[in-house]
Amino acid sequence: MKHLILLVAILLLAGCATQYQRVGLSGGYSEVQLAENVFKVTFRGNGYTSREKAADFALLRSAELALEHGFKYFAVIDDQNYANHSTYVTPTTTNASAFASGNAAYGTSTTYGGQSFLISKPSSTNMIMCFPEKPEGFSFNAEFVAKSLRETYKVSQDITQN
Repeated sequence: MKHLILLVAILLLAGCATQYQRVGLSGGYSEVQLAENVFKVTFRGNGYTSREKAADFALLRSAELALEHGFKYFAVIDDQNYANHSTYVTPTTTNASAFASGNAAYGTSTTYGGQSFLISKPSSTNMIMCFPEKPEGFSFNAEFVAKSLRETYKVSQDITQN
């Protein structure tokens, strides 16, 4: 019974995809400033987060960082998308009953559990360089990216003001 309660608690905590939030128990974004205009941005999802959503949330945080630091444009100079894989095996329980009749014994048993579940937690990391003016070559308009991804995922603008 303890295992069932633990499983239900885990499922309730991880019951939905990681929200757009600063990194916490169920995932989220984090960043490191490496130079005045260079940042490393990471978004880690949980087992219910798609790879696409993890990449989009890393891009959204990249756009927000550019804007927060007074830049209008940014370029992704390196990116990495990967997933951590783990397996969860449900506990095995056996219920048995037996009875005797004369010199013979009879019984039945039923086993529950033992199912394996593969859990894949996607992560996306962007190394970005920010610019006050549009540089030569490809770059993102930070305001456009932020607005577009916030609308796509229904993320409020003030969520990052921590």
